[in-house]
Amino acid sequence: MERWSGILRVPLYPNSRACYKVAVSLCLSSSSKTPTVPSANAIFFNGDRVEGTGNPVIERLSDLSRIAEVLVSKLGVSVNAWVIDASNFNGPFAIYKDFIPSVNKWGEPQSYDATGFPASTSIASLLLNCVKEAENAIPEPREHNQDGVSTSDLDQPKTLLFGFSKGGTVLNQLLSELGSLESKSTENPCLANGLHTPTKNNNPITPTSKEALLNSIAEIHYVDVGLNSSGAYLSDRNVIEGISKRVTQGGSRIRFVFHGTPRQWCDSMRVWIREEKDTLVRLLKLKAERSAGRLEVCERIYFAGKTANLQMHFEVIEVMDVS
Repeated sequence: MERWSGILRVPLYPNSRACYKVAVSLCLSSSSKTPTVPSANAIFFNGDRVEGTGNPVIERLSDLSRIAEVLVSKLGVSVNAWVIDASNFNGPFAIYKDFIPSVNKWGEPQSYDATGFPASTSIASLLLNCVKEAENAIPEPREHNQDGVSTSDLDQPKTLLFGFSKGGTVLNQLLSELGSLESKSTENPCLANGLHTPTKNNNPITPTSKEALLNSIAEIHYVDVGLNSSGAYLSDRNVIEGISKRVTQGGSRIRFVFHGTPRQWCDSMRVWIREEKDTLVRLLKLKAERSAGRLEVCERIYFAGKTANLQMHFEVIEVMDVS
Protein backbone atom coordinates (compact mmCIF):
# COMPACT_ATOMS: atom_id res chain seq x y z
CA MET A 1 0.00 0.00 0.00
CA GLU A 2 1.31 3.43 -0.94
CA ARG A 3 1.60 6.22 1.61
CA TRP A 4 1.85 9.98 1.89
CA SER A 5 3.78 11.49 4.78
CA GLY A 6 4.31 15.07 5.81
CA ILE A 7 4.32 17.68 8.56
CA LEU A 8 1.16 19.78 8.86
CA ARG A 9 0.51 22.94 10.87
CA VAL A 10 -3.18 22.91 11.52
CA PRO A 11 -5.51 25.21 13.49
CA LEU A 12 -8.06 23.56 15.74
CA TYR A 13 -10.83 25.78 14.37
CA PRO A 14 -10.84 28.06 11.29
CA ASN A 15 -10.07 31.26 13.22
CA SER A 16 -7.79 29.75 15.85
CA ARG A 17 -4.58 31.69 16.46
CA ALA A 18 -2.61 28.68 17.63
CA CYS A 19 -1.72 25.81 15.30
CA TYR A 20 -0.87 22.22 16.06
CA LYS A 21 2.19 20.65 14.48
CA VAL A 22 1.19 17.17 13.34
CA ALA A 23 3.29 14.53 11.59
CA VAL A 24 1.03 12.50 9.32
CA SER A 25 1.51 9.18 7.55
CA LEU A 26 -1.55 8.23 5.49
CA CYS A 27 -2.60 5.17 3.52
CA LEU A 28 -3.21 5.94 -0.15
CA SER A 29 -5.28 4.08 -2.69
CA SER A 30 -2.91 2.38 -5.13
CA SER A 31 -5.15 3.32 -8.05
CA SER A 32 -6.26 6.89 -7.31
CA LYS A 33 -3.33 8.01 -5.08
CA THR A 34 -5.86 9.58 -2.68
CA PRO A 35 -6.32 8.88 1.05
CA THR A 36 -8.10 5.62 1.73
CA VAL A 37 -9.91 4.42 4.84
CA PRO A 38 -7.37 2.75 7.18
CA SER A 39 -7.84 -0.22 9.45
CA ALA A 40 -7.00 2.07 12.38
CA ASN A 41 -5.84 5.56 13.28
CA ALA A 42 -2.86 5.63 15.63
CA ILE A 43 -2.85 8.97 17.47
CA PHE A 44 0.31 9.82 19.40
CA PHE A 45 0.42 12.75 21.85
CA ASN A 46 3.94 14.01 22.36
CA GLY A 47 5.47 15.44 25.53
CA ASP A 48 7.75 18.32 26.51
CA ARG A 49 10.54 19.45 24.19
CA VAL A 50 14.08 18.34 24.85
CA GLU A 51 16.67 20.14 22.77
CA GLY A 52 20.43 20.45 22.58
CA THR A 53 21.31 17.13 24.22
CA GLY A 54 23.70 16.09 21.47
CA ASN A 55 22.39 12.54 21.93
CA PRO A 56 21.52 11.05 18.52
CA VAL A 57 18.88 8.71 19.95
CA ILE A 58 17.05 11.55 21.71
CA GLU A 59 17.36 13.81 18.68
CA ARG A 60 16.01 11.11 16.36
CA LEU A 61 13.05 10.27 18.57
CA SER A 62 12.22 13.93 19.14
CA ASP A 63 11.42 14.11 15.42
CA LEU A 64 7.65 13.78 14.92
CA SER A 65 8.08 12.29 11.46
CA ARG A 66 10.36 9.58 12.82
CA ILE A 67 7.79 8.69 15.47
CA ALA A 68 5.13 8.36 12.76
CA GLU A 69 7.45 5.99 10.88
CA VAL A 70 7.96 3.92 14.02
CA LEU A 71 4.20 3.61 14.58
CA VAL A 72 3.58 2.43 11.02
CA SER A 73 6.45 -0.06 11.22
CA LYS A 74 4.98 -1.54 14.40
CA LEU A 75 1.27 -1.45 13.55
CA GLY A 76 1.29 -2.19 9.82
CA VAL A 77 0.89 -0.35 6.54
CA SER A 78 -2.92 -0.30 6.73
CA VAL A 79 -2.76 2.12 9.69
CA ASN A 80 -2.72 5.93 9.58
CA ALA A 81 -0.36 7.64 12.03
CA TRP A 82 -0.92 11.08 13.56
CA VAL A 83 1.79 12.43 15.88
CA ILE A 84 0.62 15.58 17.67
CA ASP A 85 2.64 18.27 19.40
CA ALA A 86 0.91 20.62 21.84
CA SER A 87 -0.22 23.90 20.28
CA ASN A 88 1.45 25.95 23.00
CA PHE A 89 4.75 25.68 24.87
CA ASN A 90 6.08 27.57 27.86
CA GLY A 91 9.76 27.17 27.13
CA PRO A 92 10.16 23.38 26.87
CA PHE A 93 6.85 22.63 28.62
CA ALA A 94 3.99 21.33 26.46
CA ILE A 95 0.59 22.86 27.24
CA TYR A 96 -2.47 20.96 25.97
CA LYS A 97 -4.89 23.68 27.03
CA ASP A 98 -7.50 22.93 24.34
CA PHE A 99 -7.70 19.31 25.45
CA ILE A 100 -7.30 19.79 29.22
CA PRO A 101 -8.65 23.21 30.30
CA SER A 102 -7.36 22.84 33.89
CA VAL A 103 -3.65 22.83 33.00
CA ASN A 104 -1.41 25.40 34.68
CA LYS A 105 1.33 27.45 33.01
CA TRP A 106 3.64 24.41 33.06
CA GLY A 107 1.06 22.22 31.32
CA GLU A 108 0.32 20.23 34.47
CA PRO A 109 -3.37 19.29 34.90
CA GLN A 110 -5.09 20.38 38.09
CA SER A 111 -7.97 17.97 37.43
CA TYR A 112 -9.57 15.85 34.72
CA ASP A 113 -13.13 17.06 34.13
CA ALA A 114 -15.29 15.58 31.37
CA THR A 115 -17.63 18.60 31.27
CA GLY A 116 -18.00 19.72 27.67
CA PHE A 117 -15.86 16.81 26.41
CA PRO A 118 -13.01 19.17 25.47
CA ALA A 119 -10.42 16.57 24.45
CA SER A 120 -12.59 14.30 22.31
CA THR A 121 -14.36 17.24 20.64
CA SER A 122 -11.09 19.06 19.92
CA ILE A 123 -9.23 15.99 18.67
CA ALA A 124 -12.06 15.05 16.29
CA SER A 125 -11.96 18.59 14.88
CA LEU A 126 -8.18 18.61 14.64
CA LEU A 127 -8.07 15.30 12.75
CA LEU A 128 -10.69 16.46 10.30
CA ASN A 129 -8.70 19.62 9.61
CA CYS A 130 -5.57 17.51 9.18
CA VAL A 131 -7.33 15.38 6.57
CA LYS A 132 -8.35 18.51 4.65
CA GLU A 133 -4.82 19.93 4.79
CA ALA A 134 -3.34 16.62 3.69
CA GLU A 135 -5.72 16.36 0.74
CA ASN A 136 -4.59 19.81 -0.37
CA ALA A 137 -0.93 18.82 -0.04
CA ILE A 138 -1.15 15.47 -1.85
CA PRO A 139 -0.48 15.74 -5.60
CA GLU A 140 -3.51 15.49 -7.87
CA PRO A 141 -4.65 11.89 -8.45
CA ARG A 142 -3.69 10.43 -11.79
CA GLU A 143 -6.83 8.35 -12.16
CA HIS A 144 -10.41 8.25 -10.94
CA ASN A 145 -12.06 9.38 -7.71
CA GLN A 146 -12.01 13.14 -7.97
CA ASP A 147 -14.29 13.36 -4.94
CA GLY A 148 -11.40 12.89 -2.51
CA VAL A 149 -11.16 10.05 -0.04
CA SER A 150 -11.15 6.52 -1.41
CA THR A 151 -12.93 3.79 0.51
CA SER A 152 -11.66 0.27 0.97
CA ASP A 153 -13.58 -0.83 4.06
CA LEU A 154 -17.08 -0.05 5.27
CA ASP A 155 -16.15 -0.40 8.95
CA GLN A 156 -15.33 2.56 11.17
CA PRO A 157 -11.54 2.53 11.68
CA LYS A 158 -10.36 1.70 15.19
CA THR A 159 -8.56 4.32 17.24
CA LEU A 160 -5.25 3.46 18.92
CA LEU A 161 -4.11 6.08 21.43
CA PHE A 162 -0.51 6.69 22.54
CA GLY A 163 0.52 9.19 25.19
CA PHE A 164 4.25 9.75 25.60
CA SER A 165 5.59 11.41 28.76
CA LYS A 166 3.34 14.45 29.40
CA GLY A 167 1.24 13.37 26.42
CA GLY A 168 -0.25 10.77 28.77
CA THR A 169 -2.29 13.54 30.38
CA VAL A 170 -4.37 13.70 27.19
CA LEU A 171 -5.12 10.00 27.61
CA ASN A 172 -6.30 10.67 31.16
CA GLN A 173 -8.64 13.40 29.95
CA LEU A 174 -10.02 11.13 27.22
CA LEU A 175 -10.60 8.38 29.80
CA SER A 176 -12.56 10.80 31.97
CA GLU A 177 -14.72 11.65 28.96
CA LEU A 178 -15.15 8.02 27.92
CA GLY A 179 -16.26 7.13 31.43
CA SER A 180 -18.81 9.94 31.36
CA LEU A 181 -20.36 9.12 27.99
CA GLU A 182 -23.63 7.57 29.11
CA SER A 183 -24.44 5.30 26.19
CA LYS A 184 -23.14 4.42 22.78
CA SER A 185 -24.28 7.15 20.46
CA THR A 186 -26.46 6.28 17.48
CA GLU A 187 -26.15 9.67 15.85
CA ASN A 188 -24.53 9.94 12.45
CA PRO A 189 -20.90 10.67 13.32
CA CYS A 190 -20.46 12.54 10.05
CA LEU A 191 -22.99 15.19 11.03
CA ALA A 192 -22.30 15.55 14.74
CA ASN A 193 -21.11 18.91 16.06
CA GLY A 194 -21.48 20.48 12.63
CA LEU A 195 -18.49 18.55 11.32
CA HIS A 196 -18.64 17.07 7.84
CA THR A 197 -16.74 14.13 6.50
CA PRO A 198 -14.54 14.83 3.47
CA THR A 199 -16.15 12.01 1.51
CA LYS A 200 -19.66 11.86 0.07
CA ASN A 201 -20.43 8.33 1.26
CA ASN A 202 -20.34 8.97 5.00
CA ASN A 203 -17.26 6.81 5.46
CA PRO A 204 -14.64 9.11 6.98
CA ILE A 205 -11.04 8.09 7.54
CA THR A 206 -11.10 9.71 10.99
CA PRO A 207 -13.87 9.99 13.59
CA THR A 208 -15.69 13.29 13.14
CA SER A 209 -17.46 13.67 16.47
CA LYS A 210 -16.65 13.12 20.13
CA GLU A 211 -18.97 10.11 20.20
CA ALA A 212 -17.36 8.56 17.14
CA LEU A 213 -13.89 9.08 18.56
CA LEU A 214 -14.64 7.71 22.02
CA ASN A 215 -16.61 4.74 20.68
CA SER A 216 -13.79 3.79 18.30
CA ILE A 217 -11.06 3.52 20.96
CA ALA A 218 -9.58 0.02 20.87
CA GLU A 219 -6.17 0.45 22.51
CA ILE A 220 -4.65 2.91 24.98
CA HIS A 221 -0.86 2.95 25.36
CA TYR A 222 0.78 4.87 28.20
CA VAL A 223 4.38 5.36 27.03
CA ASP A 224 6.74 6.20 29.92
CA VAL A 225 4.29 8.76 31.24
CA GLY A 226 5.32 11.12 34.02
CA LEU A 227 4.98 14.63 35.42
CA ASN A 228 6.78 16.82 37.90
CA SER A 229 3.48 16.95 39.79
CA SER A 230 0.69 14.51 40.55
CA GLY A 231 -1.75 13.57 37.79
CA ALA A 232 0.44 11.50 35.48
CA TYR A 233 -2.09 8.66 35.67
CA LEU A 234 -5.81 8.80 36.29
CA SER A 235 -6.96 7.10 39.49
CA ASP A 236 -10.65 8.07 39.63
CA ARG A 237 -12.64 4.95 40.54
CA ASN A 238 -15.85 6.41 39.10
CA VAL A 239 -14.23 6.91 35.70
CA ILE A 240 -12.93 3.34 35.63
CA GLU A 241 -16.32 2.08 36.73
CA GLY A 242 -17.96 4.01 33.88
CA ILE A 243 -15.52 2.60 31.32
CA SER A 244 -15.99 -0.93 32.64
CA LYS A 245 -19.76 -0.58 32.46
CA ARG A 246 -19.63 0.59 28.85
CA VAL A 247 -17.32 -2.22 27.80
CA THR A 248 -19.27 -5.01 29.50
CA GLN A 249 -22.61 -3.70 28.24
CA GLY A 250 -21.69 -3.95 24.59
CA GLY A 251 -19.17 -1.20 24.01
CA SER A 252 -15.98 -1.79 22.06
CA ARG A 253 -13.29 -3.94 23.61
CA ILE A 254 -10.40 -1.89 25.01
CA ARG A 255 -6.82 -2.93 25.67
CA PHE A 256 -4.63 -0.90 28.02
CA VAL A 257 -0.85 -1.25 27.72
CA PHE A 258 1.52 0.45 30.15
CA HIS A 259 5.06 0.88 28.80
CA GLY A 260 7.63 2.13 31.32
CA THR A 261 11.32 2.55 32.06
CA PRO A 262 13.31 3.15 35.24
CA ARG A 263 13.43 6.82 34.23
CA GLN A 264 9.80 7.22 35.31
CA TRP A 265 8.74 4.13 37.24
CA CYS A 266 11.81 3.99 39.51
CA ASP A 267 12.34 7.71 40.16
CA SER A 268 12.89 8.09 43.92
CA MET A 269 12.33 11.86 43.63
CA ARG A 270 8.91 11.41 42.00
CA VAL A 271 7.52 8.33 43.72
CA TRP A 272 3.95 9.38 42.92
CA ILE A 273 4.44 8.36 39.28
CA ARG A 274 4.82 4.67 40.19
CA GLU A 275 2.11 4.92 42.85
CA GLU A 276 -0.40 6.46 40.44
CA LYS A 277 0.44 3.94 37.73
CA ASP A 278 0.04 1.04 40.16
CA THR A 279 -3.32 2.39 41.32
CA LEU A 280 -4.66 2.71 37.78
CA VAL A 281 -3.40 -0.73 36.79
CA ARG A 282 -4.95 -2.28 39.90
CA LEU A 283 -8.34 -0.63 39.26
CA LEU A 284 -8.33 -1.75 35.64
CA LYS A 285 -7.28 -5.32 36.44
CA LEU A 286 -10.09 -5.67 38.97
CA LYS A 287 -12.59 -4.71 36.27
CA ALA A 288 -10.84 -6.81 33.63
CA GLU A 289 -11.32 -9.95 35.73
CA ARG A 290 -15.08 -9.53 35.41
CA SER A 291 -15.21 -8.30 31.81
CA ALA A 292 -15.25 -11.68 30.01
CA GLY A 293 -12.16 -10.62 28.09
CA ARG A 294 -13.56 -7.32 26.89
CA LEU A 295 -11.12 -5.27 28.97
CA GLU A 296 -7.42 -6.15 28.83
CA VAL A 297 -4.51 -4.75 30.85
CA CYS A 298 -0.81 -5.29 30.26
CA GLU A 299 2.36 -3.83 31.86
CA ARG A 300 5.77 -3.85 30.20
CA ILE A 301 8.99 -2.44 31.59
CA TYR A 302 12.01 -1.83 29.39
CA PHE A 303 15.70 -1.42 30.30
CA ALA A 304 14.99 -3.02 33.68
CA GLY A 305 18.01 -3.04 35.95
CA LYS A 306 19.73 -0.22 34.10
CA THR A 307 20.50 3.18 35.56
CA ALA A 308 17.74 5.63 34.70
CA ASN A 309 18.64 8.15 32.00
CA LEU A 310 16.97 10.43 29.48
CA GLN A 311 17.93 8.31 26.49
CA MET A 312 15.89 5.29 27.65
CA HIS A 313 12.90 7.60 28.13
CA PHE A 314 12.92 8.36 24.39
CA GLU A 315 14.24 5.00 23.22
CA VAL A 316 11.18 3.24 24.61
CA ILE A 317 9.23 4.73 21.66
CA GLU A 318 11.36 2.62 19.33
CA VAL A 319 11.57 -0.58 21.38
CA MET A 320 8.07 -0.79 22.88
CA ASP A 321 6.15 -3.98 22.15
CA VAL A 322 2.64 -3.11 20.94
CA SER A 323 1.56 -6.69 20.18
